[in-house]
Amino acid sequence: MNARSRAELQTVLGKIVRTEPVAGGDINEARRVELADRTLVFVKSHSAPPPGMYAAEAAGLAWLREGTLRVPRVIAVGDTFLALEWLELGQRDRHSEEKLGRGLAQLHALGAPTFGLDRSNYLATIPQDNMPEADFATFYIERRLRPLIAQLRRIDVTDLDAGLDALARRPERFGPPERPARLHGDLWWGNVAFCDRAPVLIDPAVYGGHREIDLAMLMLFGGVSELLVGAYSEVWPLAPDWRSRVQLWQLYPVAAHAVLFGGGYTRQLSRMLSELTS
Repeated sequence: MNARSRAELQTVLGKIVRTEPVAGGDINEARRVELADRTLVFVKSHSAPPPGMYAAEAAGLAWLREGTLRVPRVIAVGDTFLALEWLELGQRDRHSEEKLGRGLAQLHALGAPTFGLDRSNYLATIPQDNMPEADFATFYIERRLRPLIAQLRRIDVTDLDAGLDALARRPERFGPPERPARLHGDLWWGNVAFCDRAPVLIDPAVYGGHREIDLAMLMLFGGVSELLVGAYSEVWPLAPDWRSRVQLWQLYPVAAHAVLFGGGYTRQLSRMLSELTS
């Protein structure tokens, strides 16, 4: 933990007795921190985070905590750190996936006032513009995909922009109308932990959007079981053709990976967009 984060944390929570590194992703430094009163907290920190990144994450966690799935409680937040309750994480079983499916549907059903959010936040370290739009197709193209494509470097994005224009002319690609769902927003399996075999949601990038997006993200890096999908549909049935839109919703995380890592992700994005508009 950098000196600035440690000082900020001690100002809020008191003396730190010891810290030890733990797994926490590639962006943040993650530590198990013991305070003077023997309280344990999980602290993620960054020496130079984007402005307001941790405050936005804390607000997102609070929004998700209104659902039935477990979400870590925020202990404290500063400019360079976020402190959460310490959870002893473990493994999942078949019942864990059912709980995730059911809880995710319940979370989505809580809804959102608009397609978007009343504040901006981040997907990893990428700024996420959540200014609402009247329909989700417009929001997805103009507030999600086009800003990311504009950030791609060392390539001519003319064809990708033209692909987005073509996608906008294909409203049937977006499926039947749905009300805004309360999304985690970055729901790959690395952001689902398990405590006492119950799912725990971490590292959100929340907004009001199409509920199939969270499922499509899970499918991009690991897939979803029929147990999970079945449990979800018990609470809020999915459209019969929902799987036909998985590739559409995966454009956003693939575009984000193209911005962060380039290379094959940029080619994958171009190929996916071409297939969706052909």
